[in-house]
Amino acid sequence: MLSDVSTIDMAVRVLLALGLGALLGLERERHDKPAGLKTHILVTLGAAGFGLIASALTAAALQSDPAQALNPASRVIQGVIGGVGFLGAGAILHMRGHVIGLTTAANMWMAAAIGLAVGLGLFVLALLLSAGAMIGLLASRVVERRIHERSPLNNAAAPGADERTDE
Repeated sequence: MLSDVSTIDMAVRVLLALGLGALLGLERERHDKPAGLKTHILVTLGAAGFGLIASALTAAALQSDPAQALNPASRVIQGVIGGVGFLGAGAILHMRGHVIGLTTAANMWMAAAIGLAVGLGLFVLALLLSAGAMIGLLASRVVERRIHERSPLNNAAAPGADERTDE
């Protein structure tokens, strides 16, 4: 709970959220995708802040009405999920029959989950989610490249056959 969290622990949580958000954002930035480094850092930091706030609300509720202790935290978490979902929707575009930005939107949602985990003090979960996201993004890029190279459509001279999208 936040009442039990020292200033140093809060600083560690904020710095960890910043670092993990930067890791996710750099991957998007490196591939020139929408919502890169700055956005992912802000989403992760904001979610970590809301996680810390949820902890404080839970601590206060435990003292006043233990039966309702988890309600404030669950409402904060629901708000973060919905808010980041709305933010992610702004990264999704429909162009010439293709949908782009889905991976970036999902990555922003993941950044929020990681930030909440950090803010709530679930460091192992935050690290596992970060590692899973990075492994998934990097491995899928390799697999997609190989599929694209071997696709019979890629060998045809069809217009737009060499265009890649971010799903």
